[in-house]
Amino acid sequence: MLELSSIHSYYGKSHILEGVSLAVGEGELVSLLGRNGAGKTTTLLSIVGVVRPASGSVTFAGQELVGREIYEIARMGISLVPEHRGIFSMLTVEENLAIAVRPGEWTLKNIYEFFPVLYERRRNGGGALSGGEQQMLSIARGLLTNPEMLLLDEPTEGLAPVIIEDIVRALIKIKQTGMSVLLVEQNLLICEKLADRHYVIEEGRIVYSGNAADFARDHATVRDRYLAV
Repeated sequence: MLELSSIHSYYGKSHILEGVSLAVGEGELVSLLGRNGAGKTTTLLSIVGVVRPASGSVTFAGQELVGREIYEIARMGISLVPEHRGIFSMLTVEENLAIAVRPGEWTLKNIYEFFPVLYERRRNGGGALSGGEQQMLSIARGLLTNPEMLLLDEPTEGLAPVIIEDIVRALIKIKQTGMSVLLVEQNLLICEKLADRHYVIEEGRIVYSGNAADFARDHATVRDRYLAV
């Protein structure tokens, strides 16, 4: 469904992505792991057009994305849940959700069933939510655009273990709907629990790829070689 081929991306003169290639199939949840500064977020931003690749190809459902406007890529069915969450703090939870609604299976009603805490907090301001609640709101808003693919940037970062468990359960349920997901994460245990396949990026290059069985076997090596601080 999504394929990156030899993507090179820059910030000014800084060469961030150096030939990144990866793929996410229909209905797959694929993880992209790496240390801070390895190029994970830049990979996601290069997919959605916030960062424009200097060379290489990004295709989604057979259509080239490189050179398209951000809004065009969004309309094609890709939704990014950013690391900073992007919550409008002065709007209520329901207002944050309402601005994202697009026609499709995901509605406010089933989002509230999916994330009951958001229904309970629906009249609260976005800025009054806890970190975990804001993350649920960000994911819910992405789902309400009714995408074919969800890009998730560090959805568990900075959250307490009990809240991480809630987020993981939500991601398992999202995966069960058949939605394709590219998950940027640093937590190996979460990735092992969720993902069908895995990539590791280091200094802008893909240095490891494998399926769930490969990753379980290589867990210690991947952790020590590419993720240890």
